[in-house]
Parts: sequence; C-alpha cells; structure tokens
Amino acid sequence: MKKNKLLVLLFYCSIVLLLTACAKREIKNINAKGTNIICFGDSLTFGYGANAGEDYPSVLAKLINVPVINAGVDADTTPEAMMRFKTDVLDKEPLLVIIEFAGNDFLKQIPKEVTLNNIKLMTEQIQSRGAMVAIVDISAGMFFSEYRKAFSELAREKRAIFIPHILSGIITNPSMKSDFLHPNADGYKMIAQRIYGVITPYLLRRESLMKSR
Repeated sequence: MKKNKLLVLLFYCSIVLLLTACAKREIKNINAKGTNIICFGDSLTFGYGANAGEDYPSVLAKLINVPVINAGVDADTTPEAMMRFKTDVLDKEPLLVIIEFAGNDFLKQIPKEVTLNNIKLMTEQIQSRGAMVAIVDISAGMFFSEYRKAFSELAREKRAIFIPHILSGIITNPSMKSDFLHPNADGYKMIAQRIYGVITPYLLRRESLMKSR
C-alpha cells in the first residue's frame, strides 16, 4: 500500500517538474496583455467532421479561463489566411494565437518554403502586437512529417510555443475520425486536451507575473 502511494506521489511530482520545465522556456510576450486566445487555422481548427460546439476551440474554451475564438476556415491555405489575418487575428485583441496550417498547402502543392514564410510572417506580426504565439505540428508518424522539424525550428527561432503531434493516435484510428483526414468529436476533444496541456504552463506563468506587479 505504501509502495503504491509512493509511486503515485512520484508520478505527480514528475508531472509538476515537467510542466515547470516547459514553462521555463523563454517565450516572447509571456506578459501579454490581450484578452482572447485565437485559434487560427484551417478545417482542423474550424471543426470539419463534427457538430457545432465539438470543434477543438469550443472544447478548449471549456477547459480554460480565457475567452477562445475559433478563427478556422475549412480548406484554407496560408496564402488565403494571410488575406484575412488582420481582421480575424490582429483586430481581435489577441493574448495568444494558436496557428494551425499546412494540410491544405500540401494538398494544393504550395511549396513548403512559402508555407513556412507565411507562418513566420504571422508569428512576427502577432508578436509585434504583444501577444504570444503557439505553432501547431499536424504531423503523425510519416503523415506531414516534412513540416515537423521546420515548425519546431521556427518556434524555437521566434520564441513561440511549439505544440507537437496533435494528430498522433487520431489519424490512424478510425474511431477518432469522421473521414480519411478529419477528426470526429472524440478526435477534436483529444486535440483540445493536448493543446491545453502545452499552453497551460505559459498561461499560469503569465498570470503569476501579472499578479506580482
């Protein structure tokens, strides 16, 4: 019995240490003064394949004490997203912007360099407004693997949050999908939980900094 309690204690301690370590990474605008978390992306953000309210931003909004805006558009590419970027992101008082793109760029054969440059421009403009940025990796195994390293390096270079493998265990699981590519309600719930787990340490750190002033 004592051994089991010790194992449980060690498990929770490891989780706390992991979250603390994540939050120590120097993220630009950790003291962001915006109001909203804006989920900016394509069909995976929009929630294609699920009912209204089952998209990942809606689920995330129930997990977190910050207003969440779904700025996802089905079938959107990064060049198309740049055209709505100001009205859908910069004008919405962003505190944190979660950027999720690449799938449609790949399907429409937009060069990876163009995709990366567009996400880089988005990141820089968001940060210039004083908000934090999180870059989402949609790879799972070999699926969109060519973007994984590039997104990770971009996040490190720009001091943005990196959210890896949101589709891992979903894209290969028919019970988590509505079609060949898109999650269903259960899949979007898992995505929301993964994003929540990554961004929470930074939001808590921001809250701590705001209180200490």
